[in-house]
Amino acid sequence: MKIEVRPEPFDPWDELREYQQHGGLAAGSYGATALFVGTMRDLNEGNSVHAMTLEHYPGMTERHLQRICAEAAARWAIVDVLLLHRVGDLRPADPIVLVAVWSVHRKEAFDACRYIMEDLKSKAPLWKKEQLDSASRWVQKNTPGQ
Repeated sequence: MKIEVRPEPFDPWDELREYQQHGGLAAGSYGATALFVGTMRDLNEGNSVHAMTLEHYPGMTERHLQRICAEAAARWAIVDVLLLHRVGDLRPADPIVLVAVWSVHRKEAFDACRYIMEDLKSKAPLWKKEQLDSASRWVQKNTPGQ
């Protein structure tokens, strides 16, 4: 299991490929990989968003993400999890989060991936400040999971 909060940009597809090749996943140990990649939008609540700053509590955020992944592993028969989350300054189209879950079957992979992402969006100690045309604002609520 690999969980990181990082200020550097990342390419989710490169990270996924690298982890599958060198992260300790045994060949043939999984039959499904479910993943979610979240990117920064240029529009929120009807306003153009030019940039965003993501803040977090170092240590606390990582512990929360570890707990989410451990809970998912306890609920579903998963093989492994990769969770990367950006903090710091972002621009539209920048990847923010990558959640990848490997399991023997697709149902467990899908369910665990969604569980991790929904908990992360609603409970993880991360805060977003958006830069608009003439002002900035803290995001008060996340979009609901659908």
